[in-house]
Amino acid sequence: MSRNFELLQRVEKEQTLFQAEVEAAPKLSPPAPMTEPQLKMEGRELEEVTKLVQRVFLLPGTEAPRTVVFTAPESGNGCSWICARAAEVLASQVAGSVCLVDANLRSPGLHAQFAAQNHHGLADALRQTGSIRDFIQPLSRPNLALVSCGSSAENSQTLLSSERMRLVIAELRSEFDYVLIDTPATNAGADAVGLGSSADGVVIVLKANSSRRETARRVVQELQNAKATILGVVLNHRTFPIPESIYSKL
Repeated sequence: MSRNFELLQRVEKEQTLFQAEVEAAPKLSPPAPMTEPQLKMEGRELEEVTKLVQRVFLLPGTEAPRTVVFTAPESGNGCSWICARAAEVLASQVAGSVCLVDANLRSPGLHAQFAAQNHHGLADALRQTGSIRDFIQPLSRPNLALVSCGSSAENSQTLLSSERMRLVIAELRSEFDYVLIDTPATNAGADAVGLGSSADGVVIVLKANSSRRETARRVVQELQNAKATILGVVLNHRTFPIPESIYSKL
């Protein structure tokens, strides 16, 4: 199934979740040419992930968010894939440093996106008092790094809601220009909502022809109740094309 997706506009309380606010977007330059290894995308996938990155992180004249949580109403929506590809594109477009954090302690997947090791990671760091630097591993680009999940954690919600987790995020924020955090689906627990309230914003990943409107609205309400900023909604696994006239307005 295609991984094409579209970035919907910022969700407001008075709007229905699937209604996009159509605005003219500034024309931004395409991603800088990549050196080996190549981005794990091409064509429309690369174009649409680039739009996501530009609208969330690179809008001119605004104070762009630096720490962003990615979540979904249910598992299987491709949230880890979206988070990983957004980090790759962001790292290709900025001179600053980008760090991916796998906070999906229930079902980690970011390390698999890059064929990276997962021996020691976030769960291990949260059980210790040392620096998170010992758990950071470099990825394909000089300015892209990963904190994998690490050892499995049955008490994941306790770890992710701890003061230690807040200190880890603060340290990563001081070490990197951008921090992208992959979290469990919201139907698996409150991890994403808690992390979203302490981040600069949240991107919600929906699955075309699968995510229910009522479920998505509930996620939005939970995030808003926690005073989390919703930066955008991504519709993933879309199989039908979007007319070029619509693309020009997204």
